[in-house]
Amino acid sequence: MLIRNKQDIDLLEWQKMEGLLPAIVQDAFDGRVLMQAYMNREALAHSLESGKVTFWSRSRQALWTKGETSGNTLELVEVHGDCDGDCLLVMAVPAGPTCHRNTDTCFDTEREVAPSLSFLASLERLIEQRELDRPEDSYTTRLFDDGTKRIAQKVGEEGVETALAAVAGDREELINDSADLLYHLLVLLRAGETGLSEVTQALRSRHGDPD
Repeated sequence: MLIRNKQDIDLLEWQKMEGLLPAIVQDAFDGRVLMQAYMNREALAHSLESGKVTFWSRSRQALWTKGETSGNTLELVEVHGDCDGDCLLVMAVPAGPTCHRNTDTCFDTEREVAPSLSFLASLERLIEQRELDRPEDSYTTRLFDDGTKRIAQKVGEEGVETALAAVAGDREELINDSADLLYHLLVLLRAGETGLSEVTQALRSRHGDPD
């Protein structure tokens, strides 16, 4: 169930773990699991009121707003209770690395672990950062410098090459050209001040899912 207010908070099964519930934090943008901690009633209420994800620190026995010292906060999107009311799913947007090891998630080892589809969201974030930073010797920077018309032209070129590869039955070229097409489309979306989330929302709406 969606947790929105005190009445919803009261419906949760707080007595099962002496007033604490495990809270699993998921990136609302790309779906990756970022971390797991614990919330009590006060932490959950504070999260809803402030918009910043806040936990109960069992070691310090105090409220702990993620990022209060590091600046790597978690902006709350929504909170859901599970079917038994004894676990929380926290949807959030991270500002910087979530883990104290300076990795995006607490479940990474020596490399970032991202499912295939969520990698597109990570790539979109990288493209956004490239537009902001404009690093030298970056192909993405050159595309943004050339402007929307040039980016749109590249999307058209890659679209034609992808179609030709499919018609020719060249599987390897189809994969490579499709990758080029997706990349340039993400750049074009960024240049047009939109992104994957709005595109997927349009697709969902067409399938009768307005949420």
